[in-house]
Amino acid sequence: MAGRYKSDLNWSDVTPKSVFMNRRQWMAGAGAAGLGAIASPALAQLNASPSAYSTDAPLNTLEEITNYNNFYEFGTGKEDPARYAGKMVTDPWTVKIDGLVDKPGDYGFDDIMKGVDLEERIYRLRCVEAWSMVVPWIGFELADLLNRVGVQPAGKYVAFETAVLPDVMPGLARGYLDWPYREGLRLDEAMNPLTILATGLYDEPMPNQNGAPLRLVVPWKYGFKSIKSIVRISVTETEPPTSWNMANAREYGFYSNVNPEVDHPRWSQATERKVGGGFFAKRVETQKFNGYGDQVASLYDGMDLRANF
Repeated sequence: MAGRYKSDLNWSDVTPKSVFMNRRQWMAGAGAAGLGAIASPALAQLNASPSAYSTDAPLNTLEEITNYNNFYEFGTGKEDPARYAGKMVTDPWTVKIDGLVDKPGDYGFDDIMKGVDLEERIYRLRCVEAWSMVVPWIGFELADLLNRVGVQPAGKYVAFETAVLPDVMPGLARGYLDWPYREGLRLDEAMNPLTILATGLYDEPMPNQNGAPLRLVVPWKYGFKSIKSIVRISVTETEPPTSWNMANAREYGFYSNVNPEVDHPRWSQATERKVGGGFFAKRVETQKFNGYGDQVASLYDGMDLRANF
């Protein structure tokens, strides 16, 4: 399947299935209950437009993106999610939205998508852990959803949880982490336009191993912050617990911004390799905030990023 895609494709080459599905859902469900459909003149525009924040860097192939994953619920091997995640049923899917919001409730995935502005965008974003990828995500700003459910004045953080499905997630039986997988952002981070809820990549709905049907993408942070297969979003007044910080606070801070100046206690984070180049691929310098400093550095004005790592 990877042969269908080329790393230097143009936006006109990408026609996301989720755009079409979202429009069919909108037309079928306009006026239905839930978060409500939003009429848009973009209904007639079938081609998604690229986000203003998209990079021009060459894309990783679909095969690379879908076969090199961290999703510990399915195992610790990079190939384990692709091997086991196919058994996960993602339709129907419900996301609980609660905490300090005006419209708490259990929202079906279709309800969430009916409320999305139909001018869906492709976000061609760099994502980095020890290895980096450039992924053409399809999604929408998390801020859109938060604004629709109404964040109350006391809300300062947004917490997330991943599904716990023991029958199809073999990794849950092992003691890697305290399940469910949890992550969190400060509210201003969550409202940044670079923080997206992704529903697909390339021209495909989100593959299970990449976090179907709904995952977070926070491209200026290390990959584990971009929680997959979300089933709960909570707005809180206090900093929420996060899985890797709970497991080892010395190695994994709450913020986890990409920062070459702050080493992981067991390895340097000053350089990275791109997935697809092989283990002996030349390492390149890691960019602070993964190259998105112009968009996000101001969020941390006055903070000591060595202490708040």
